[in-house]
Amino acid sequence: MAGGITDTGELYSPYVGLVYMFNLIVGTGALTMPKAFATAGWLVSLVLLMFLGFMSYMTTTFVVEAMAAANAQLRWKRMEKRKDDEDEDSSSGVSDSDVLLQDGYERAETRPILSVQRRGSPNIFEITERVEMGQMASMFFNKVGVNLFYFCIIIYLYGDLAIYAAAVPVSLMQVTCSATGNHSCSVGDGTKYNDTDKCWGPIRRIDAYRLYLAAFTLLLGPFTFFNVQKTKYLQIMTSLMRWIAFILMIILALIRISRGQAEGHPSMAQPSGIRNLFGVCVYSFMCQHSLPSLITPISKKKHVNKLVLLDYVLILAFYSLLSFTAIYCFRNDTLMDMYTLNFTNCEIINVAFIRYFLGLFPVFTISTNFPIIAVTLRNNWKTLFHREGGTYPWVVDRIVFPAITLIPPVLVAFCTHDLESLVGITGAYAGNGIQYLIPAFLAYCSRKDTQLVFGSGTVNKHLSPFRHTFWVVFVLIWGFSCFVFVTANIVLSESKL
Repeated sequence: MAGGITDTGELYSPYVGLVYMFNLIVGTGALTMPKAFATAGWLVSLVLLMFLGFMSYMTTTFVVEAMAAANAQLRWKRMEKRKDDEDEDSSSGVSDSDVLLQDGYERAETRPILSVQRRGSPNIFEITERVEMGQMASMFFNKVGVNLFYFCIIIYLYGDLAIYAAAVPVSLMQVTCSATGNHSCSVGDGTKYNDTDKCWGPIRRIDAYRLYLAAFTLLLGPFTFFNVQKTKYLQIMTSLMRWIAFILMIILALIRISRGQAEGHPSMAQPSGIRNLFGVCVYSFMCQHSLPSLITPISKKKHVNKLVLLDYVLILAFYSLLSFTAIYCFRNDTLMDMYTLNFTNCEIINVAFIRYFLGLFPVFTISTNFPIIAVTLRNNWKTLFHREGGTYPWVVDRIVFPAITLIPPVLVAFCTHDLESLVGITGAYAGNGIQYLIPAFLAYCSRKDTQLVFGSGTVNKHLSPFRHTFWVVFVLIWGFSCFVFVTANIVLSESKL
């Protein structure tokens, strides 16, 4: 059976949607936040974190608004097509009763399933069909804009998947290899190891890494061939683990501080650390590319912007509390890039279960995000090659698109787990474009198209609270300024080498 563009999947409640979004946003970025706070200073970090969180929330509402505008245009096109068909039937001599019967049949067959589940006629701006960012770009941008969008989104999502595919095996390798022999309890003490060092008997650390990568691919790779909703119960379970892990780290840090064992003396501001903090914050608030997969299946979207705001407030509170307890509990030079590894040292916590739980927490976090990102990339590939009215053969829809989504990042992760340069490119450039520039252009262009098609008096029920053009211009200026800032820092850093 040929497949369509994307499948909406089963409906879920707004609170399940909140869980999905929390899981997607709070990933590896949260675990690198404490180190970034310590490097940039607590005052600068707090101000920048709040500002970038506000900017990310604003652009999230831009994407939701564009999704509603895209749904409205799709409905309008179908209505126009149905009207043309009716005129054609009447001119060909078909009776009124035949037209009514045929029209009723077509409405039943072509009407979205989600709209059937609701009583009454839905608002034309109701978000009932999943419209990926790639399809929105095709609807609202010109050809150059569409190509730039796909260049940006593909670089970011492939980079994201490659980072995830490498980070899980690395975490497993560090914890399990260090837990054997004379390396027990040494993960969190800052000891450095080479890939050629022994792990288990004749097995080297790099061999263990590749074995874990193979297992990771076999376990999570199949989700690429299905819908994101297939991970619903896995998402809920790991969300509970996520709350437990964050609360555990905060409580353990507070206990050490209350006992007078705190070693941290953070400074208020260190300009040299702002560049790294910016990249971490952008990465830590990233969710715009997956919003169509997360928002569309929500059953009640009346207060979707408030729901998103609640998510951002919770995430901001977690980031702040986690980072402040970390920078006052640990010295700057002992804070590790992956904060959970600070709690795998026996001197910090002597309960083995808690050490292993926190040491392996990145595995839980990243494993639940990987299918969502993979499905998003797969759906964008499908919309890139989609032609109006066309469908894909089963092999292309179910095999080819998932394969070209999954294989490249796994190959990159197999070749190297040193992805520092890839993270820099995806976060500073592609991530900046996806989080700021693309949503701002989508909001601006969708508003123009909506006024052109439906008239200036039409109101989008999902219009962003930041509806004034000033906010769109502000985001665009900010996004381009970030490009200049990051590029200047890279050039200056290279010139000093």
